[in-house]
Amino acid sequence: MAAALKADSGRLPLAALLLATCCAGPAHAAEEPLWEVGLGIGVIGFDDYRGANTSHAYPLPVPYVMYNGAFLKADRDGVRGMLFKQRWVELNMSVNLTTPVDSNEARSGMPDLKSTLEVGPSLDFHLLRSTEARVKLDLRLPLRAAFTVQAPPEYIGWTFTPRLALDIRDAFGLPGLKLGFLAGPLFADRRNDEYFYSVAPQYATLTRPAYQAPGGYTGTQFITALSKRYPKYWVGAYLRHDTLAGAAFEDSPLVQTKSYWSGGIGIAWMIRSSSRSVTVPD
Repeated sequence: MAAALKADSGRLPLAALLLATCCAGPAHAAEEPLWEVGLGIGVIGFDDYRGANTSHAYPLPVPYVMYNGAFLKADRDGVRGMLFKQRWVELNMSVNLTTPVDSNEARSGMPDLKSTLEVGPSLDFHLLRSTEARVKLDLRLPLRAAFTVQAPPEYIGWTFTPRLALDIRDAFGLPGLKLGFLAGPLFADRRNDEYFYSVAPQYATLTRPAYQAPGGYTGTQFITALSKRYPKYWVGAYLRHDTLAGAAFEDSPLVQTKSYWSGGIGIAWMIRSSSRSVTVPD
């Protein structure tokens, strides 16, 4: 079993897709540098919050970090300290972010939404590893506590986002091309849903009635990502579809759309790498 710190995809998908996929460590035994770093830029676009009918595009830095130490590792699977290694299961620390939201049309007159940080354990099961690990299928079970990014932080409940993750190396017969799929339902407690979707009586209007979010099932996400590492640079892109049909809060007046798309693209250039090489197993 391994203890790890891993960025996961959620309301801010860059964490798992532009950041995690750019840290593209090898998927089979090979001689690799002990460490390698790079930096680039990416652009992501998504709704202000899940269910909003307003969206923004954000230019963001794209870091590339790979480290193949005996204890600490950083690659496309995240940053993790290898305490006990089992081929079929890992225990990680999962991280997710959301961006701040100024009061848009739906939230006019309501308090702005602060950026939030979600942190918690994720139990990840390795369901399938093909020959030379060209195809990998994992079940990821992250349970995270959410906090607003402010002084002092405010606890706003928990989220649970079980996912099936399929990774394919050398996709479509093209060496080095990596294709990933991630899909699964999302769940949150009442306190978390209240932060995003409740309307307190003092903020109710003729077109925005008071509403109390109940917590529970919060929709499903489908994500696909492509990335390729070249000798001097890395490129990657992702596309995400969210559906809120059947979500516990779908009747909230703050939900203007129950189905939407988002995506992003990034490129990073290699800056430096270690002169020391190590053998990296499957």
